[in-house]
Amino acid sequence: MRKIVLYIAVSLDGKIARSDGSIDWLDKIPNPDNLDYGYSDFYKSFDTTLQGYNTYQTILNFDIPFPYPDKKNYVFTTKPDLENTEYVDFVSGDIISFIKNLKSEEGKDIWLIGGGKLNTALFNAGLIDEFQVFVMPVVVGEGIPLFDLVPNETMLRLIENKAFPGGVVSLKYIKI
Repeated sequence: MRKIVLYIAVSLDGKIARSDGSIDWLDKIPNPDNLDYGYSDFYKSFDTTLQGYNTYQTILNFDIPFPYPDKKNYVFTTKPDLENTEYVDFVSGDIISFIKNLKSEEGKDIWLIGGGKLNTALFNAGLIDEFQVFVMPVVVGEGIPLFDLVPNETMLRLIENKAFPGGVVSLKYIKI
């Protein structure tokens, strides 16, 4: 069965974006060695992405070509009439059943990009298999939390941690 991996950056106060969806604070993080924090290796490990509609809209506003053209991309929305695009299939309705079916298909791992509401829905359904969280040395204040709704209390086990120059800390967890 395929794994769903939440691979995400958070501020020290647990925010994944500003209230308006902006992630401009990530550009301010010191990265003296121009590290990709393992992103290129991670990118090769999955063939599918999952993201909420607001996260998708934020990505479109980056003013760059769509960043995952070689992957199967699903965007979850409450808008049932959206037409699929060249790179994205829109999904509305019972997302939990859809994702359970997706996990049972053949393929590589699945990247849960976010945002907070989708993270919580999949977390509460027990569908996230691994958490790769990059804690950034910044307090954002107002913003979108990693889990936007109330997550279920769940114990996790730390399986890897790494500190990078500039103050970024990578934490990898699995469910117990």
